[in-house]
Amino acid sequence: MITLEHINLVVSDIEQTLTFYQAAFPHWTVRGGGKSEWYGKPRNWIHFGDDYQYLAFNDDGVGENRNLAGHQVGLAHFAFVTTDLQGVIDRLAHAGFPIDKEGAEDEYRSNVYFIDPNGYEVEFVQYHSDLPEQRNHYN
Repeated sequence: MITLEHINLVVSDIEQTLTFYQAAFPHWTVRGGGKSEWYGKPRNWIHFGDDYQYLAFNDDGVGENRNLAGHQVGLAHFAFVTTDLQGVIDRLAHAGFPIDKEGAEDEYRSNVYFIDPNGYEVEFVQYHSDLPEQRNHYN
């Protein structure tokens, strides 16, 4: 079996980034962090998550993220499953992050997309069925 342990994101401001992800994941904490150098440039880094998975943030990012409406090679988005989509939406709205895009209408799942402070598109999905043939149903 293979599971995803972490995603490593280059960001421009760790505190601003944490505002978004702490609202989305109020049960996660900063697991650790420090300072390092990456190809001659100093950076701060943290691991934000739980005992089994986390997001790594490195603050040596410069420039803009890829145009999500374009066709450049790069990360399109990443997604998290939740059992309380409305709770995620409410917490992110309260922290100042509106929904960027609604997901497709589907009887077996609901989803929305947000843009984090670094321009990464983050999807949150709630499934309304435990049956794989329904969860993986495509219109």
